[in-house]
Amino acid sequence: MTLSPARAPRAADTRTSGVRRLTATLYGYAFLDDFVLLYPVYALLFSDTGLSLWQVSSLFALWSITGILLEVPSGAWADAVSRRLLLWLGPLLTAAGFALWVITPSYWAFALGFVLWGVRGALGSGALEALVYDELDRLGAADRYARVIGRAQAAGMIAVMAAMGLAGPVLGLGGYPAVGAASVLVCLLTSALATRFPEHRPTATGGADRASTLTTLRTGLAEVRGDRALRGALLLVPAVGAVWGALDEYTPLLARDTGVTEQTVPYLLLLIWAGPTIGSLLAGAGERLGPTGLGVVLTVSALALAGGALTATPAGVALVGVAFGGFQLVNVLVDARLQDHVDGDHRATLTSVAGMGTELATVAVFAGYALLGAHHAHGTVFAVFAVPYLVTALVLVARTRTSTVRT
Repeated sequence: MTLSPARAPRAADTRTSGVRRLTATLYGYAFLDDFVLLYPVYALLFSDTGLSLWQVSSLFALWSITGILLEVPSGAWADAVSRRLLLWLGPLLTAAGFALWVITPSYWAFALGFVLWGVRGALGSGALEALVYDELDRLGAADRYARVIGRAQAAGMIAVMAAMGLAGPVLGLGGYPAVGAASVLVCLLTSALATRFPEHRPTATGGADRASTLTTLRTGLAEVRGDRALRGALLLVPAVGAVWGALDEYTPLLARDTGVTEQTVPYLLLLIWAGPTIGSLLAGAGERLGPTGLGVVLTVSALALAGGALTATPAGVALVGVAFGGFQLVNVLVDARLQDHVDGDHRATLTSVAGMGTELATVAVFAGYALLGAHHAHGTVFAVFAVPYLVTALVLVARTRTSTVRT
């Protein structure tokens, strides 16, 4: 009679320890992956090397195009082979690219570094979310996914803010070589930590890899065609994530337009980044939101974005941070709902499809910003890009009402 009761606690302990190992590895990986001191200063490195504006723009375009081309194939490869393999391989590629930047700074070295960075981004996109969801599901804790992935993204944002704070002093002490060496070291540590991710799933091996990858891609896309709810979830991810993700690149210009000194701009950027960090941490509480609730969050955030940007004051910049926090909260939640709709065998593939949609929409936002920014202030352009979120919110509410009427 004493044996049966003893088994349940042991099973519960195993589940708890499994979740703890997974989440500890994930949070550490997310922090290290973004704790790169080159991030805040690589534009300065390009400028000091003598690159023109069009050359810098071409590097960003090359970076995006690389990610777009490899996003879906890499997701299919992760499903066919090993998600953990891609997670430790990717940071090694970035380490090589960063080393090139500081050892032989030139346009072509920067271009090769961005290609490697783009490959690294494609390898990790989809693979990480799929591994985390499936491992949580195996442990009977899939319902924790939004909370866990939200905390991981918050850890990454905290790392970015920490890198912003440390990059200046390290640059002052040792110049770009010191910043580059620190960045390479962090990439190596990220790769080493990725080998600790648990992965309990069959993988393809040997000569079957290519055929298995192509088969996984075909069957995954066929699943999208046959499932209307899945198609909607796939479209919602880029609809939420692309616009504010692209606008983030222009926040330094928005902050400078408030009239503060150049030295104050980084502090306003930290204020903006606090918003998405808090939004990520609120994902667990936000799991109870239905489509109408998500629509309300998007509407309030869109109004905060437009109002904050148009005021052209530091307080307005803080309001933009609040808007970004709302967008990030919804971003985590729609990703979680996508994972709930996806078959486990094609999880990385279809998550990568959503990622590719986000990349394509982001490029479109960049192009739109360039056209509008040539004739209007940055605050005005930010306000214009609040409109897509209002449209998305209306679609969510309308679909909810349509479903209610049908039932």
